[in-house]
This record gives sequence, C-alpha cells and structure tokens, in this order.
Amino acid sequence: MSDDLTRLQPALLWARFSELTRIARPSKAEGPARDHVLAWAAHRSFEGCSDEEGNVVVRVPAAAGRESARVVVLQAHLDIVCERDPDSPFDPRQGRIDVHVEGDWVRAEGTTLGADNGIGVAAAMAVADDDAIEHGPLELLFTVSEEQGLDGAKALDASLVSGRLLLNLDGTSDDGLTIGCAGSDHTLLRVPLSTERARADDVVLRVELSGAKGGHSGGDITAGRANAIKALGRALAAAHDSAPFRLVSIDGGVSRNAIPRAARAVVCVATDLEQAFRELAGAELAAIGRQHVGADDELVLDVAPAEAERVTDESTTRTVLDLMSAIPTGVVAMTPGLEGVVETSTSLTTAATEDGVLTLGSMTRSSSVAALDGVLATMHALARLGGAELEVRRSYSPWEPDPESPLVRTARATYARLFDRDAALSVVHGGLECAVLGERLPGVEMVSIGPEIVGPHAPGEKVRISSTQRFYSLLGALLDDLSR
Repeated sequence: MSDDLTRLQPALLWARFSELTRIARPSKAEGPARDHVLAWAAHRSFEGCSDEEGNVVVRVPAAAGRESARVVVLQAHLDIVCERDPDSPFDPRQGRIDVHVEGDWVRAEGTTLGADNGIGVAAAMAVADDDAIEHGPLELLFTVSEEQGLDGAKALDASLVSGRLLLNLDGTSDDGLTIGCAGSDHTLLRVPLSTERARADDVVLRVELSGAKGGHSGGDITAGRANAIKALGRALAAAHDSAPFRLVSIDGGVSRNAIPRAARAVVCVATDLEQAFRELAGAELAAIGRQHVGADDELVLDVAPAEAERVTDESTTRTVLDLMSAIPTGVVAMTPGLEGVVETSTSLTTAATEDGVLTLGSMTRSSSVAALDGVLATMHALARLGGAELEVRRSYSPWEPDPESPLVRTARATYARLFDRDAALSVVHGGLECAVLGERLPGVEMVSIGPEIVGPHAPGEKVRISSTQRFYSLLGALLDDLSR
C-alpha cells in the first residue's frame, strides 16, 4: 500500500508522491490536486498563484548565497491518465490507487499509478522542501490537462513565468536527457449513421473485445500491441462477409493518447446467421491473437444478447467497416539516419456513437511537419470516400532539439560528473509540454529528465525506485550547477 512509500529514498519525494496517489487527478478535473499544491505552498510561506486555466506557479526563494542566480523553472503536470481494469475495485478518478512496492519497483494493481507525472510533481515539491539541495530562485510550474492535448500549457498565462531555464520533469527514463519531441495532430472523423427499424425476426448482439494491453500511443507504438478498436473492426468485417449484419453502435477507447484496450459494438443479424457470425468473428480474433503472440495475445471476444430498436442500413454498415479498416494505425515512418527512432506514427484511439453519428478519433505524431501533413491528407481522402466530416486539431508543433544550447551543455556536464558516463540525447516520440512552452515562453532553454516508468498509460504502470533516486540526484546536482 502507499504507506510503504514513506520507507523509500529519497524520502521527501516519496512522501509527496504518496499524498498524490490519494488525490483524484483526471484531466480537466485537477481541482483537488491544485488545492493540495497551493495549500502546501501556503504552509511553507511560498508565493503561489494560478491562472484562469488552472495552471499553478509556486515561487521558491533561493538558497542562501544563490540569490543572484538565474531563475529556473521546474515544470510538471498535475493530471494523470485514469485507466483501470473493468473488475478492479480501485479507480484513479476517485483518488483510489492500490500501490505496491515490489523489489525495485513501485506499481499499481489494476489501474494506472499516476507516476506520469506525479513523480515530477513530487520531485519539484521535494526540492523546495530539501535543505540539502543548493539552488537559485525557482518557479514551480504545475500545468493541467497535459494528457488532453497539452491544453493547460497552451492556455498558460505566460506573464506568471519569468524564468527562461526550464527543466521539464516528465521524462520516463534516466538513461540520458531528452532535448526534443514529436508534434501531433488530432482528427475526428464523423460518420452520419443512416438508420432504419430493426426487423422483428433479427437478433441483436453486443460484441465486446477486451484484454488488450493498451499503453501510450507514442512510447508503446513499436511494442506490437493490438489496437482494440481496429481489432474489433477486423473481427466484425470478417464476419460480415458471410454473415451480414447491420450496426447499431461502436464505442471504445478512453483517452486520445492511449492505445485502446477495449471496444464494443452492437449489431443486428438474422437469427439463422447468428451462429455463423459468432464463429467467424471468433476465428478472426484467434488470427489476431496469433499475429500478436508474445506481445498482446490475451484478447477476449464476448458476444451476448442486447436490445435495439433502430439499426444502420446495409450501406452505412459497410462504409463504417471499410473506414475502420482503412484508417491507418501504427508506425508510418522511421527517422532517417537514427536507427530505431520512430519519425511518424498514428493511432485510432477512440470511437463513440451518439445522436446518430459515429466519431472515430485518431492521434498522429511526428517530428516532421511535412509527415504530419501527409497523414492528414490521407484522413481527408478517407473522409471524402466515406461521406464523413473531418475535424482537425493540430495540437502542437514538434519541439526541435538544440544540443548546443548552454542549458543542454550544462546538463550534459552534470550528468557525466554524477554518473561517470556521457548522457544519451534523445528526441521522444510523444508529446511533451516543452513543444508548447517553447512558443509560450520566448527565448526559453529546455531539457526534460525523469525516472524509468513502464506502461505509463495502462493498468499496472510502474516506476523504478533506483531510477527515481538517480533522477532526483541529477535534478539536485543540476540545480546546484545552474546556480553557481
């Protein structure tokens, strides 16, 4: 349980993280976490304020003798991805996370842990409490809605932040320093559903696919995991060829930046074709399982009776199945000249049926603006072919790396001195708020650091204890060097 965290080192960081695991922190509802941070700041007599979006800035005075140093911004986000297994009694949305310490790991049972980015928030608070760390004046910037398109950073009142040296604490590995990230687009493909009354002699079925591992749609895109919405669409399409049916609805996914773990459809099929439908859909699921053997092979398809008065017509059903098949998902391109580094990927992450419209949401990531535009052109073509409407939300442009910036050079020197090896420099295939903050804070220099976190957007998320110790040591040493 979370009480075990207080026995870990660094004690101040884990104590703060333990508190956060008991606070509800979903995106767009970070109020309790914001109140917690501001109450802590008031107790420490630190100046704290928030902007209209709900972002928080806490100003921490410099350690004695470091008052003339440049202001350093420590930045982390308050919100977390709130995923849970269907049968879990715990729910991060309600501030209930079952935390376990197992060997060198802190993990959650049945839900996300919130180490992304609770560890970053806890580290920033711990630094302010830690008399052993020498630092100049600090601005602790706690943003909201990072997991929903970096919305908090986009709406940041930049006048609240004076520092132009920024340490983003949302990294997921202590192997080195992150100095760039991919940009992203969100697309919403809206398909109007032409409906008619269900036939009295047909049977209505609820088809649910579950058991997928899910994960981060950027960081886990090369892990070979199944996309539950795509897999369900494939199973339905395979059955439709010989056991035609009409759709009622399709729903799945919970977050636009997470690989969907479950999806469900309601279909209407002739009574004499029900058994064939079940067998064909099940056979296709088995084929999908073999395709993902060793990576994501515990998929389950459950078919049960349901009810519906209206169903889509045959033409609309075929269009929906074709669109679900054609929407690209997975790695699109690797980075030229950088072995093993993804340049562009896209993922169908959400499906929702409401008021006669099916909305299919996708997220595309790339370190190339031209590649983002290329995938977007594909989505426009699919919308035209399917008679659908496409809404495009360019979330943010890439954070382009600057390996020769003074901050990066200092961070590399600190890292080498502390760990007796050179820091690897990386550009991550995921969204970091640095991509937005670089535009909001003109002239800012940025580096991202963090501990090793595994499965940050899926149940069972875990963070390595020894890596957290190294991360906190690096943070303290870097603040010391920057304030000299």
